[in-house]
Amino acid sequence: MNLLNTNLKNKSLENSRIGTYLIVGGLLIFSSVLYPGNTAAAQQYAETGVDMQLQQVSEHVYFVQGEAGVATDNEGFISNATAIITDEGIVVVDALGTPSLAALFLKKLKTVSNLPVVKLIATHYHADHIYGLQVFKEQGATIIAPAGFREYLDAPIAAERLEERQFTLDPWVNEDTYLVEPDEIIDRSTKFTLGNVDFELNYLGQAHSDGDLSVLVHPDRVLISGDLIFEGRVPFTGSADTAHWLALLQSLDNTDLVALVPGHGPVGDDPNEAIALTARYLLVVRGVMKQAVDDFVDFDTAFKAADWSEFESLPAFDAAHRGNAYGIYLSIEKESLAE
Repeated sequence: MNLLNTNLKNKSLENSRIGTYLIVGGLLIFSSVLYPGNTAAAQQYAETGVDMQLQQVSEHVYFVQGEAGVATDNEGFISNATAIITDEGIVVVDALGTPSLAALFLKKLKTVSNLPVVKLIATHYHADHIYGLQVFKEQGATIIAPAGFREYLDAPIAAERLEERQFTLDPWVNEDTYLVEPDEIIDRSTKFTLGNVDFELNYLGQAHSDGDLSVLVHPDRVLISGDLIFEGRVPFTGSADTAHWLALLQSLDNTDLVALVPGHGPVGDDPNEAIALTARYLLVVRGVMKQAVDDFVDFDTAFKAADWSEFESLPAFDAAHRGNAYGIYLSIEKESLAE
């Protein structure tokens, strides 16, 4: 079993995930919903009232788009999830921010295919993309994630964030919500074929998170970027390695792409434009903060003096921008000390 429950603190054995003992023919058998594929015992999730529209991007690719906002807005539906329909099963990329959202997404997929979800690819381990993993695991999907996931799961923030969301997103995240460890770990770019569709998983290292990857669906020429791209809105940078992130964006060869599905925001029909906005934001903020560090100007003074008008009208500016800038200021201080 590769499920990781980091919220075990003082939880008693009556928890529905622990399972029951049965006596059959004199043998003691342990039955648990932790085992993948045990759909008969799969949890029932609180119904969500969000407006989730399944949109077709290309022949094989479908996605749902969360609203721009902070993590607890819109019942947690603020990120995207993507599905690639093949003739041997469905591959899902990212699992949304609550099990309830993931269950609704799975229901939506049944309207376009009766085949099971056989693989779930997490582009990175952040709460708004992974709390739905348990839904797909319980359906029997293989969970795939980039190297670097462990830094998130082993850090105190993972358990703390889950506990916080069990309060702020109750009942959609609750005591039955748990964290899932991947079955397969990607630490280098790799390819696989399922049915009639070729996939390329590009391992990006530490950029937006401690480990990021993107997914290229070859026959459709669609790139699923995860949070490397925030289309049409201010990104969330947190403790990201923005220098590496920016370098990746600047080096992307997207001339052959038809569409780009970001981790947040609408599909970019013009991949160059989609990449350019996130890259421009990182470039400008890093430029302002680097100048401040080089000139020994404190953060508050530099932030107030800067002209942010280029980005002020973008969704999530008020919620994310100051925190982004401060995190980048601190990271550039570390970069300068390491030189």
